[in-house]
Amino acid sequence: MTATDSEDRAQRLARGAVEGRLAACAQISAPVTSVYRWENAVETGQEWQVLFKTTAARYEALEAHLRATHDYETPEIIATPITRGGADYLAWIAKETS
Repeated sequence: MTATDSEDRAQRLARGAVEGRLAACAQISAPVTSVYRWENAVETGQEWQVLFKTTAARYEALEAHLRATHDYETPEIIATPITRGGADYLAWIAKETS
């Protein structure tokens, strides 16, 4: 998962990952309000969250893509392991990212 400050940027990150087979799917949720500390100040801003669905084998390549194309100096990049899921859906993710 990552977040960015515009819908257009979220679309570009999502599309690039799916086109590159780094993720089978990317879902954009927005807008969300983020409150965070940056450079000794508390900031508030709207962001668009992007949730990428990929395999453990493709994680490193997806992270490299996000670091190379994200506009934030320190982008949010968080991975949550899938502990269970529908076998057919997980097989689809594996197929689309291979």
